[in-house]
Amino acid sequence: MSGSSATSLALAARLARRELRGGIKGFRVFIACLALGVAAIAGVGSVSAALTRGLAEGGQDILGGDVSIRLIHREASAAERAYLGERAAVSASAEMRAMARNAAADAARGQTLVELKAVDNAYPLYGQMELSPAMAFDEAIAIRGGVPGLVVEPNLLSRLGVEVGDHVRIGETDFELRATIVREPDRVSDGFALGPRAMISWEALEGTGLVQPGSLIQYHYRIRLPDAARSSADISAWVAGLNARFPDAGWRVQDRSDSAPGVRRFVERVALFLSLVGLTALVVGGVGVANAVKSYLDGKRATIAIFKCLGAPGALIFRLYLMQVMALALVGIAIGLVIGGAAPFIVDWVAGDMIPIPAELGLYGGPLLLAAAYGVLTALAFAIWPLARAREVPATSLFRDLVAPLRRFPRPFYVAATAVALAVLAGLAIALAEERLFALWFVMGASGVFVVLFAAARGIMALAARAPRMRSPELRLALANIHRPGAPTPAVVLSLGLGLTLLVTVSLINGNLTGEIAGDLPDRAPAFFFVDVQPDQIDALESLITSRADVTGFNRVPMLRGKIASVNGVPSEQLTVAQEAQWALRGDRGITYSAALPEGSTLVRGKWWPEDYQGPPLVSFSEELAQGFGVGIGDRIAVNVLGREIEAEIANTRQIEWTNLGINFVLVFSPGLLSAAPHTVLATVEMNGGPEAEEALERQVTAQFPNITSVRVREALEAVNALLENFAMAVRATGAVTLAAGILVLAGAMAAGFHSRVRDAVVLKVLGASRARILGVYIREYAALGFATALVAGFAGTVAAWVVITRLMELPWHFLPGTLALTILLATLVTVGLGLLGTWRALSVPSAPVLRVD
Repeated sequence: MSGSSATSLALAARLARRELRGGIKGFRVFIACLALGVAAIAGVGSVSAALTRGLAEGGQDILGGDVSIRLIHREASAAERAYLGERAAVSASAEMRAMARNAAADAARGQTLVELKAVDNAYPLYGQMELSPAMAFDEAIAIRGGVPGLVVEPNLLSRLGVEVGDHVRIGETDFELRATIVREPDRVSDGFALGPRAMISWEALEGTGLVQPGSLIQYHYRIRLPDAARSSADISAWVAGLNARFPDAGWRVQDRSDSAPGVRRFVERVALFLSLVGLTALVVGGVGVANAVKSYLDGKRATIAIFKCLGAPGALIFRLYLMQVMALALVGIAIGLVIGGAAPFIVDWVAGDMIPIPAELGLYGGPLLLAAAYGVLTALAFAIWPLARAREVPATSLFRDLVAPLRRFPRPFYVAATAVALAVLAGLAIALAEERLFALWFVMGASGVFVVLFAAARGIMALAARAPRMRSPELRLALANIHRPGAPTPAVVLSLGLGLTLLVTVSLINGNLTGEIAGDLPDRAPAFFFVDVQPDQIDALESLITSRADVTGFNRVPMLRGKIASVNGVPSEQLTVAQEAQWALRGDRGITYSAALPEGSTLVRGKWWPEDYQGPPLVSFSEELAQGFGVGIGDRIAVNVLGREIEAEIANTRQIEWTNLGINFVLVFSPGLLSAAPHTVLATVEMNGGPEAEEALERQVTAQFPNITSVRVREALEAVNALLENFAMAVRATGAVTLAAGILVLAGAMAAGFHSRVRDAVVLKVLGASRARILGVYIREYAALGFATALVAGFAGTVAAWVVITRLMELPWHFLPGTLALTILLATLVTVGLGLLGTWRALSVPSAPVLRVD
């Protein structure tokens, strides 16, 4: 750096320090906007890091062991059990869905689906079961006097109308309910549940009659390695040795390093979305930054003019005020980081009991550093432009700038600097996201909305300027205020528009999904899924069900579980597939065989095999999955079923209609080899009559077939809807941060125009206008601005929601006018309220001092 540049920087720093002694007047909204956006990003990142670290640190408790092995349909063989127990402690459990009933003969309540878990005496290897009333877990589930014990989650008591001490029937056995579950250490790793948990002993499982050939039972073997062999390297070596010893076992192996991958992915994806929403709030705050800088420089107009008249170069002016702006920006960023860093502790204090994941509380430098970087980049991106304009405007223009602003474009260097700051801001958001495609679309969408809102603001001003002459003087003045020099129109539209667009989008998406799940979908979906139906029971079950007059449809399909082992000879763990198809490789899939093309499927490529086909195994693949895997007709896929790999040639691909919740599988094999394997039958029932008829049919079926599990579609959809509502609540809360940032920006814009409002009010009062008429002018102005902003945001949000629902989710679209009406009303009221707040203050200023100053 040259000596003159260093001198200029030192002089700018000295002048900036002197001017900052005057306080932060005019920069309160600036600081608040940055603090709010930075706090949102830092808070979401810190909470996500605390939950993710909790999953990693508590991996042993969450998983139930150092390693967990899962088999479906079958138990581990004697050789496999012997190997597992050679150098480690082993706990076995069996998990399935079953029906629980109040065993009392005069019970008024019916029955309900439960997530049944049978455990051995070694359970749990890590963590502690906590029961109410407090007692030893092994005593709670022990067989006493020939009656096995049962512990359940508390909500089962109200569903069945039972209390501790009552008897509950599961399958063919009556259990004594001895306690309710307060804490089950490995519950999180079990994933999504359709019913409450019920736990029994391993010895009691056999008497239930639920274990049948092909029944959908998951056998878990949790391993606790010796203390000396429990490092990450030792665990990886043990898992490698296990897979080498039993390469065709067909089990799924997890270790403590990723104890709940589904939960982790969900946390990361929610955190990504909320972080991007927080970034949107920060960008909205950037409008406030630009307004605050412009307002501050307007107040420094005389000072800048004097500097320039005394020979100060433009570069010195730019550096002087950039240093001030960035110093104040650091204050706002620091406040945001303090709030964001405390977020995990606040969330744990407020809702710790409701979060099933053990959060590892602490300060996480990564999210805080990223949030600080976002804050600095936002401050730079939105401050450079007004600072560069002040640098370029001549001293004489500065004195006239209030009434006749000179439109001068900044120098190319400053334009490029602004563009680079914005590009780095977007690049960081995309590059650091695991779901980069989603982040890219979000950033592009937010940028597009920003451009649309900016263009809309200019369009509103142009329309106001070209509006025909109104007879009402109040309306004429209101329209003039919208397009006059220095009008707050761009700030109002941009600040409120982004937040409202986000809220409209989220509300419409959530409304459509909720309506689909709670309204339209149950009307198209079957009333029941019956699972674990044995092949020798299906005819009797069909006769029983179809004999009822209220049953309108019955469908049955054989079902097995299998894991995709390889594609064209490449093992599944080495496959490279599209992100949207990776779910098919994460675990076992339901598979079936059929001689005819299943209902709800349409052939896309290839031909269906003849109904009497007897040749080598063929498979029909979902077209969507085939594209994700990059396979086509003639390629080969191997599936591990019951420890045996079955390789088949892809004969055709199908487009599957999932939205009616009928029976459909991504993998449908030709009859032959699979039909000889142990399997169960999956049946669906369509019926009329409502919940009472459904409950009567459920009692009738489970009384005659205790091993059959019924899943009510309405209850399953209610569980999904509850999850959806919780997620939507989190998104709305973060979206409210964006709207809050917009309101702050709007308040700042109103404050920036306060002095001009005072002059206007004084002139109008001197000319004889009453306070009521002046308020009427401003009410019309702000109402028009709020209404126009809401219309633009409503349109943009509707288009975004329509794209997500119809193109990404491929669901029917329903227009929700109530949501848009509420948005329009909210925007109008907020704009009018904040505008009148500033106007009332302006009307309260005495006229004489203003006239003397002017």
